[in-house]
Amino acid sequence: MLDGIQAKQLTGALVIVTFLVIALGGVIRIYDAGESCPDWPTCFGTIGFDVSEAEQEAWYEANPDEIDSRGSGHRYTTFQIFTEWAHRLLAGVVLGPLVLLNWLIVRREEELGSEVHLASSIAVALIVWQGAVGWLTVSMDNEHWSVALHLGSALAFMLSLIWLWLAISKDHRKLPDWANFEATSKNWRGRLFWLSTGILFTLFSGAFVSTTNGANAACGVNGLFESWPLCHGELISSVHDWVLQSQVIHRWMVVGVAASLLGASWLAWKEFGSDNVLYKWFWWSTALYLVNIGIGASYILSWDISDGYIEYLSLIHLLVASLSFIVLSTAWMGATMGLVKEEQHE
Repeated sequence: MLDGIQAKQLTGALVIVTFLVIALGGVIRIYDAGESCPDWPTCFGTIGFDVSEAEQEAWYEANPDEIDSRGSGHRYTTFQIFTEWAHRLLAGVVLGPLVLLNWLIVRREEELGSEVHLASSIAVALIVWQGAVGWLTVSMDNEHWSVALHLGSALAFMLSLIWLWLAISKDHRKLPDWANFEATSKNWRGRLFWLSTGILFTLFSGAFVSTTNGANAACGVNGLFESWPLCHGELISSVHDWVLQSQVIHRWMVVGVAASLLGASWLAWKEFGSDNVLYKWFWWSTALYLVNIGIGASYILSWDISDGYIEYLSLIHLLVASLSFIVLSTAWMGATMGLVKEEQHE
């Protein structure tokens, strides 16, 4: 039993660390440091981050094929290199080994069932996959699609950890009240799945916009109404370039998913009542999503001709969107598993 408790505690800690890794990835994007370590797993051929401009120049001369999209004359600051280096350290040196350790702990606990073993194995497989996608992202010089794939893989890994935590709790019959999901109909499980998928696609499209040069300004930078919620003063803007105007597509998706979330939350309230656990998870996800629309709008409206956008709003936008997806996806997993709290008897 002690091993099972250790696995549950470690899994909870891993969920938090994973979210920190996602946040650090957002910081890298804000400071334009995604290519500040041009090779992988080393950084300018070293294991450190303190690489001077002269050392960067010498390394590029020795490795001309590694020159990134900014050209051979671009140099990165020590801080930019540190953010990418720290991201790799946290993901590869801390998170990866701890996931493997957790897998070994789970294998030692005889009272844990096959679902726990499956979830822990999938978590190990996904952390290996995430490392491979990280290498691909570096190799592709942070192409927008590779960044979106990297983010999606990180969220999938985080969900596998949450699944593992719920499965361990179920086997130990120690579910907290907030995870007390009663048996849910197939229709509601389907709604949760498709709405979670919708939020995920808006996340992907947002990552595509933020990593595509010029896409953030696709609807203009002329202030309230003109640039948001309208696009160049138009309610519905035509799309001529799917890449440069990806912001328009992102907005259409956001509106569609927001309307679906509101409708599903209202239906959950009508059917289950306000005290139902599933209803509360629905509304938390919906509330986060609606708040995040306001954060996205604030980012667009923050444009200043001399300072550009307030980039930390972009980071908050990413993290709140991720939380909205994680909340609804956790509800889907809980409803699918049919988690019901059992009273403990001495």
